[in-house]
Amino acid sequence: MNGEPRGAIVTGASSGIGAAVAVELARRGVDVLVNYVQNRTAAEAIAASCRTHGVRAEVAQGDVAADADCRAVAAAALAAFGRIDYLVNNAGVSKFVAHAKLDGLDAVDFARIFAVNVTGAFQMIRAALPALTASGHGAVVNVASIAGTCGIGSSVAYAASKAALLNMTVTLARALAPAVRVNAVAPGFVDTPWHVAGMGEERYRKAIAHVTEGTPLQAVTQPADVAEPIVWLLERAGHVTGETMHVDAGLHLRMGQFG
Repeated sequence: MNGEPRGAIVTGASSGIGAAVAVELARRGVDVLVNYVQNRTAAEAIAASCRTHGVRAEVAQGDVAADADCRAVAAAALAAFGRIDYLVNNAGVSKFVAHAKLDGLDAVDFARIFAVNVTGAFQMIRAALPALTASGHGAVVNVASIAGTCGIGSSVAYAASKAALLNMTVTLARALAPAVRVNAVAPGFVDTPWHVAGMGEERYRKAIAHVTEGTPLQAVTQPADVAEPIVWLLERAGHVTGETMHVDAGLHLRMGQFG
């Protein structure tokens, strides 16, 4: 990258997709703020990996469901890098409940899932918007899910929240143009500790086998597989906004549910 290094915020970046995005951005010369909620040790390790590429990398604790935390994270990035060019809204939560088990979810579950997955993304965009606008090439990528396009996934609440995030992506792409581009990626089943924790080891292994056998590309998506198109949308896709890119080895083409 020519000129002054650009700066990025990646939320929920202490593991999984967020961590892979942070490292990929660093590999391309972008300074990165690694946001985390609880696991500072893991976040520091990701930041250390980023620094091996010769960039500045900092960590910032914050729950994106809290507007004050979002503003603090954006302020930390500005203090560290003097600019915010890219924002990746990766932080997300769910509750693993079979879709037909309606009594497995309540209003509290919906409120928390939407607070992080939808409101949190909105609040982070709002907090970073002045800097994103000032950068001259501000770009946002929201990490959604095929749950939001296919009505599958860990729970009804999660699927609904990701659908809302995709709708918000289109809305804000229109509202923030031409200063800031807003796009989304929709991963499918990604091989991360998050899935293991939510599904349990046995069900997780069955899902891995099912996905490998049943997806068109016969592959399980890895965090790095999602990171690459996210970074492309941030850095290279100058005429792309308001779009959702499926990154799932073709899983959405099946329109089925595994488990």
